[in-house]
Amino acid sequence: MAGGRRARQETRREIEQFLSIGPVQVAELDLPVARGPAGAGGTGTADTEGAELRPGPGSAPVTSGSVFVLVRRAGQPVGTLLGQVPAGADPVAVLAGLARELPAPARPEPLPAPPPAGVVIATRERAGQLARALDSLLAQDHPDFEIVVVDNAPVTQETRELVERKYGERVRYVCEPVPGLAIAHNRGLAAVRGQVVAFTDDDVVADPRWLTELTAPFATDPELGCTTGLILPARLRTTAQVLLESHGGFAKGFTPRTYDPARPPADEPLFPFTAGRFGSGANMAFRTAVLRSVGGFDPATGAGTRARGGDDLYGFVRVLAEGRRLRYTPSALVWHHHRETWRDLETQAYGYGAGLTAYLTAILVNRPALLPAFLARVPGGLAHARGLTAVRATGAGGGAGGGFGDTGAGAGAGTGVPGGHDSRTHPWPRRLSRLQRRGMLYGPVGYLRARRALRTVGLEAG
Repeated sequence: MAGGRRARQETRREIEQFLSIGPVQVAELDLPVARGPAGAGGTGTADTEGAELRPGPGSAPVTSGSVFVLVRRAGQPVGTLLGQVPAGADPVAVLAGLARELPAPARPEPLPAPPPAGVVIATRERAGQLARALDSLLAQDHPDFEIVVVDNAPVTQETRELVERKYGERVRYVCEPVPGLAIAHNRGLAAVRGQVVAFTDDDVVADPRWLTELTAPFATDPELGCTTGLILPARLRTTAQVLLESHGGFAKGFTPRTYDPARPPADEPLFPFTAGRFGSGANMAFRTAVLRSVGGFDPATGAGTRARGGDDLYGFVRVLAEGRRLRYTPSALVWHHHRETWRDLETQAYGYGAGLTAYLTAILVNRPALLPAFLARVPGGLAHARGLTAVRATGAGGGAGGGFGDTGAGAGAGTGVPGGHDSRTHPWPRRLSRLQRRGMLYGPVGYLRARRALRTVGLEAG
């Protein structure tokens, strides 16, 4: 009884802390090219002359108060910061002053011409959000791409009517009657014609250069199987959105990185089984032939199934297991509309935990040859799982695996940035950590149940 009472009191305190979190404005600050030393280690000089401050997607112009800022140099994303603009102060001057502490980026090399691409966006009964996402996709500067909308297990004609009425021949509509994100993605994979297939969600706004930046690396690296990109918050209006983003959100930082199975990274002892470090399903692309050759995504994983998630992580590991490289490229940016309520966070925490162990189960079921490598990593994996679900302390920014850890959230811009991304400004509720652990325990069961459910509709997993 006493233990239950303490748990309820703790939950009430955490909810009170949660409700005390205020909204944060979202903006982009585009600075001119830094003067002075450039590249890794050089800081250059922040020049406010010619700087441009724009509100984030769906946000109002910046006023006084807290502001989450994406900093760009001549259009190139270089970092994020959290700043306070005093009443009556010039937001550009204040935020550009803080941006001086961000390292100047290395000079970007010219991009090769990107290969023809298809963009797959799965959706279900969210026509308003879908229209916003499609508008941003149609504004891409990629020279040769198509868009395929997969309407997953629809109960109305709203999505079909939107696509046919507003977008006509610019967007292809495909219906997938069996529910499940992986199933919908596989339907889109079968439909696209491009050499590269990119996936994003109906709750994002894509930067105009997103698709070019995400697909161009395939033109110069024939062994590249997958790319992922940067995901930032479109708005931080609710306490749930601010809490998630203060722990890293879905971003993986601002340093490009290539993961090569022939040369496992020394700082990733669990490679490739911590697939959430590589990126997230809202911003990923695959060489079409490679993804098809491994059978696409396991249909018993993903949102809309009993497994609850893990479809994107499964895809990453399957491609790496084929000896293909994966590249994270932060210049490929989408803005994500985070979930808005405490209940949403509870659902998300449980689902990410379940998706993590469900995808691991799927990998071992479908690729049993990976079992010895997996078992060799179990001791470290158990320690890693405890770290994933540990209560996050405030002031511990810069750690790898913010947000909900390796199942979708990642490290931010790093330490040393005042109020920076993944600053962990607010304590992480123990209840969310407990829910994620419960999800981890459920994940293998959920995956096996999802496989059984597929047989009833004539589909097979793997």
